[in-house]
Amino acid sequence: MGSTAEEFLVASEHKAFDMDHRRIINYNMGKYDAAVGRGLSRLTNLDNAKRKGHVIKWKVMENLDKFLPEFESNFLKRGGKVIWANDAEEANREILNIIKKAGAKTVVKSKSMVTEEIHLNEFLESNHIESLETDLGEYIVQLLGQRPYHIVTPAMHLSKQDIAKLFNERFGTPLDATPEQLTLKARELLREKYIQADIGITGANFLIADTGSIAVSENEGNARLSVTFPKIHIAVVGIEKMIPSVADLDLFWPMLATHGTGQNLTVYNTILSGPRQPNETDGPEEMYVVLLDNGRTNLLAQKEQRQGLYCIRCGACLNACPVYKNIGGHTYETTYSGPIGSIITPHMRGMEEFKHLSYASSLCGKCTEVCPVKIDIHKMLLLNRRDAVKDHIVTKKEQWGWAIWQKGMLSRKLTDFFSGKTKNYLLKTFFKSTWGHLREMPKVAEKSFSKMWQERNQSNL
Repeated sequence: MGSTAEEFLVASEHKAFDMDHRRIINYNMGKYDAAVGRGLSRLTNLDNAKRKGHVIKWKVMENLDKFLPEFESNFLKRGGKVIWANDAEEANREILNIIKKAGAKTVVKSKSMVTEEIHLNEFLESNHIESLETDLGEYIVQLLGQRPYHIVTPAMHLSKQDIAKLFNERFGTPLDATPEQLTLKARELLREKYIQADIGITGANFLIADTGSIAVSENEGNARLSVTFPKIHIAVVGIEKMIPSVADLDLFWPMLATHGTGQNLTVYNTILSGPRQPNETDGPEEMYVVLLDNGRTNLLAQKEQRQGLYCIRCGACLNACPVYKNIGGHTYETTYSGPIGSIITPHMRGMEEFKHLSYASSLCGKCTEVCPVKIDIHKMLLLNRRDAVKDHIVTKKEQWGWAIWQKGMLSRKLTDFFSGKTKNYLLKTFFKSTWGHLREMPKVAEKSFSKMWQERNQSNL
């Protein structure tokens, strides 16, 4: 077991028994469940909508080599510039080149999981560029020096008291400040930053091939401010975010909003198709789209598992997962946590280091059930486990253990060779640590059903 896996087990146990963490998460998840339940009840023929979304994303992934150049061509026609980045290092380097060329010193960012993935904030700060998160949840975790806890709600692990205490320490607001007062304070602090910023950086929820546009969904309007005030806008987007047509937003916008927060539609939905045109009154003078691979083509090459790239980042599987609800988002040590992170991270960041995430599941199937594009998530978890074994990314102890188990289970004579008492002793001696010191070992019956059946039938003769 590698160090990442060992750290995961230690952190998981700590979080699972942190009662304060559990209280906050259960409260926030409860509010989410109620809102999403109401939202889904408004949709007619939900299963059909999910199937349609699945088919569209299947079409995109099977023809990504055609859709990406189509997007690029249409975006270039509007005066935009496209940068292809193979990995995080290349993406960061290209972004820094744009910033240096413009002589910029300050950047405002609107929530983007892809920029978290490439650790852009840390990279810019190491190059003496101020990079400020403007979405409230992201701003809060940035002040705390933490990573986002959740794909959609970055500060889900914090209570309003935690945030009030943070604002009191940093900005002198009252300890009993209401959420509304804290939001107003954040708005007051951030408004000046938009005006001063040289560059705005965002992600994108969708890349639209037929119009060469990006679509951004948000609830606070910070992305709009981040692309309107600064002279340069840089959008960093994973190549899997592609959809064929602007008409497909008719399906994806409501499905994203309903599964993400329970809303009919996200408050602000913006389509950006390049820099400001001669007949337009606002917008950036330059616009760049950084198309990021960073391991995505590794997953695309896996025919059985490439549907992991269909994800629209709604966060529904995280909120449904019993494991995530107990151990939280930071435990995974990945940008994308929860079930979706468990199936894509081993391919994007290496099976050897992250295969353990595919075992961090009860395989209850709830993640698959709630997915708005019908990704067969719990099947992908099993396929990752299979691949780890097939590629011999398992310990010798594990290999021998399963080989002996398989041999024993395929032979009734070997299964019954040891008595129940001996089996219980072996379980307690050799499996106590792997089963978990906080759980009791299962008790094996003294006699097998087969043995009891033989004895009963013999006595009847």
